[in-house]
Amino acid sequence: MSQLFLTNSLTRRKEAFVPIDPGHVRIYVCGPTVYDYAHIGNARPVVVFDVLARLLRRLYPRVTYVRNVTDVDDKINAAAKANNEPIGALTSRTYRAFVEDMAALGALPPDIEPRVTETIGPIIALIERLIANGHAYVADGHVLFSVPSKLDYGLLSRRSRDEMIAGARVDVAPYKQDPADFVLWKPSTPDLPGWDSPWGRGRPGWHIECSAMSWRHLGPEFDIHGGGVDLTFPHHENEIAQSTGAFPGTRFARYWVHNGFLMVNGEKMSKSLGNFFTVRDVLKMAPGEAMRLVLLKTHYRDPLDFTWARLDEARAELDRFYRALEAASGGEVAPDVPVPGPVMDALCDDLNTPLALSRLHELGAAALAGDAGAAAGMRAAGTVLGLLQQDPADWFRAGTDAGLAAEIEQAIAARRAARARKDFTEADRIRKALADRGIVLEDKPGGATVWRRA
Repeated sequence: MSQLFLTNSLTRRKEAFVPIDPGHVRIYVCGPTVYDYAHIGNARPVVVFDVLARLLRRLYPRVTYVRNVTDVDDKINAAAKANNEPIGALTSRTYRAFVEDMAALGALPPDIEPRVTETIGPIIALIERLIANGHAYVADGHVLFSVPSKLDYGLLSRRSRDEMIAGARVDVAPYKQDPADFVLWKPSTPDLPGWDSPWGRGRPGWHIECSAMSWRHLGPEFDIHGGGVDLTFPHHENEIAQSTGAFPGTRFARYWVHNGFLMVNGEKMSKSLGNFFTVRDVLKMAPGEAMRLVLLKTHYRDPLDFTWARLDEARAELDRFYRALEAASGGEVAPDVPVPGPVMDALCDDLNTPLALSRLHELGAAALAGDAGAAAGMRAAGTVLGLLQQDPADWFRAGTDAGLAAEIEQAIAARRAARARKDFTEADRIRKALADRGIVLEDKPGGATVWRRA
């Protein structure tokens, strides 16, 4: 079995991955806050950790992948009010859209997808443990985490106290014992979501939600915690403080894995700059597999610059891959085979997807020359990368609406009839007319004709 190495944000080193239990690897990743459509920055961690989970399943007999859904949050409350929409309707609608969008990118669903609204009991229990252990206190209807009570606070981000206070953009409230303290529970007015608790009707703070959901489904200590680098502080730092404070002697997560920022045309994505794109915006321009390839062509820890030109390049690259599969196997799905060693080696080296794709191109060159074994290796590699699982014919027809597809089939039938009556001039005219529209016809043995995009 290949040895997996991951860059651990906690130690700042690339380390050999050694699971707590080799028979059961456990991973938690911060998921969506469901108040609007997912943007392309939200898609990056979903794809990155989808590949990691696929890889782990190749290496270990059992993997539990948990990715939460945040359905209690002030952003949700504000969006529902702005839309004049019930909060439950907003979160249900945007969650369904998230699931559809991520499926279009080839991401498999996590094993467990807990919601905050289903985890209120564990959240309250975790807060009670923190109070009992001297790490939290009640003040003015709130429960706050006492940052000075955790002497190792800041291990993950390694920021100075002043940097942490500034970076957290903390509210300077009179009920706080220390400016860095953060909210675990806060009171809710009648118009906001709220639950009964020992401290009155209220709702949880953001950070305690993830600590409680990971604890409920993976226990107080597990293998890997993932998310975007923007969550390192304060969210992940606060998760560590809460979880180790509630369960002294545990390490919470052994390995912290963070993906880098996503830029658009060299700038931070922003609605004010006009470069803010949702996944749905991109899916109108190209198949989801092309967007997935864009996200994998840059190493997960590096900043990724999304451009429309790169999306076009990724689509053309997939065209080459699928032509190679078609040349080697006639478009048939190859039988299940092991992932080629060079691809596995690349992925086990800190999830080096750019190198894995380079090795996929080497297999593609062999497959294009008719090597069926190379084509089978491409398919197997694609099961880990989340690529190349379509029939080539389906790929080359992707994005063609039903009306145009029917028109093409009619033209093919007319060409077949022209050839039957030996009117080759008309048959050639039909082929050229379709070619001028970007549709290529291929005559197969036995008289069948198939079509694809040029």
